[in-house]
Amino acid sequence: MTFLIFVIGLTLIFDFINGFHDSANSIATVVSTKVLSPFSAVAFAAFFNFVAFLIFSLKVATTIGKGVVNPDVINLNVIAAALFAAITWNLLTWWWGFPSSSSHTLVGGLVGAAVAKAGFGSVVLGGLLKIVAFIVIAPILGMIISFIISAIVIWICKNFPPSKVDKYFRQLQLLSAASFSLGHGGNDAQKSMGIIWVALIVSGYATKTDPIALWIVLSCHAAIALGTMFGGWRIVKTMGQRITKLKPFEGFCAESAGALTLFGATELGIPVSTTHTITGAIIGAGARKGVSAIKWGVTTKIFWAWILTIPVSAAIGGVVYGILQFVN
Repeated sequence: MTFLIFVIGLTLIFDFINGFHDSANSIATVVSTKVLSPFSAVAFAAFFNFVAFLIFSLKVATTIGKGVVNPDVINLNVIAAALFAAITWNLLTWWWGFPSSSSHTLVGGLVGAAVAKAGFGSVVLGGLLKIVAFIVIAPILGMIISFIISAIVIWICKNFPPSKVDKYFRQLQLLSAASFSLGHGGNDAQKSMGIIWVALIVSGYATKTDPIALWIVLSCHAAIALGTMFGGWRIVKTMGQRITKLKPFEGFCAESAGALTLFGATELGIPVSTTHTITGAIIGAGARKGVSAIKWGVTTKIFWAWILTIPVSAAIGGVVYGILQFVN
């Protein structure tokens, strides 16, 4: 029971760090366009992170609980190792200022710990491949949708003076930022719910047929919202300023595209990266001005962080599982 409480606490710490690490995704565009101050932006994003539980079904939580590794292989040591790996990689990439994926670091940690325990046969290959595929699909979708929305907005506003366009879209960006924060909370908080749910099952306090309890839902949304309140300012600079320079209408286009992508993925039960999604959307909005508008040197470093996340997290998860087995 003591170790179970420790694992639940570790899950909520991961969820908090997820919000802390990914707050940049929710607020970077609205801060960089100076629509909201940094503090107002994180409070705004945190609120919509929390209330997302009222909107989305828990399909992503089920995927994390059953669709990455064989549930029969999972025990508390596997979960603890996965969480340690995820927290470690999140903090490292936060320190370096790179927007890596909290989703994929958790998946990588789970895979590494499960393989260390029971071999590669413990991995649900179809589920893992679907998640890996969305490392590419999510940012491309965000990019394409953002580019299309930008083109439509420019066509609609072509006869308006720039000052009026700026005024309208400073207001509309509040709506798009709220939508993206809802998508962020709806997709990301569910990953921690799935972990706690599985921890209760393997400890005998729940069964596979039990619904995810309300206290799990509320605590995970509260943790990610609190993390967002504290904010990862190192990554805000990368996301909001170093990829491309955004105007309010471009921020609206990027956030709207990111929100649409996240809503779709959450409805399909796919744990995607809000980082990947909004990065692609920002590139899509910036690319409308030409390829030279994107700072590809910075973007390339971000892509490398994406590529390395799952294998590095898996390696850490495997090593930590071995250590826990030795200690226990």
